[in-house]
Amino acid sequence: MKLEEKKGGFRCCNCGQRVPFSEFMGTAHRNHCPFCLWSKHVDLEKPGDRKSGCQAGMKPIGLTFKHEGVDKYGRLQQGELMLVHECTGCGKISINRIATDDDEKVILKVFEESQELNPERRNQLERDGIEILSEETREEILTQLFGKDFKST
Repeated sequence: MKLEEKKGGFRCCNCGQRVPFSEFMGTAHRNHCPFCLWSKHVDLEKPGDRKSGCQAGMKPIGLTFKHEGVDKYGRLQQGELMLVHECTGCGKISINRIATDDDEKVILKVFEESQELNPERRNQLERDGIEILSEETREEILTQLFGKDFKST
């Protein structure tokens, strides 16, 4: 375990902010900065294994919904809102839970920027089973971030 982890947090590889660990953050393995949403490529095979040798920054490139299986009628059930990160070193894509202390404005900024994602890149992600959310899902994104009573203007 790294010294910063023993102290209860880490320093963001992108913005330099100190990121404390908290049992109330909404995820068992804190892996991204709540201020800029960048992550670091530390996991190799599964969340929390911390076995990757890459160690490069992982840029948030979009949002997706967690796959929750199908309901009794065979319809795909929509799950929680997730961040999509791309490693700036090796290109690995990872899907990460949004934590309760993540900045909602930055989450929306990632969503807005993802609308400009190269169509070829978006198609490649879809072939890999990752659907980057589009404008058609804006209301559901806002509902998941701000609650069911939220009304966009």
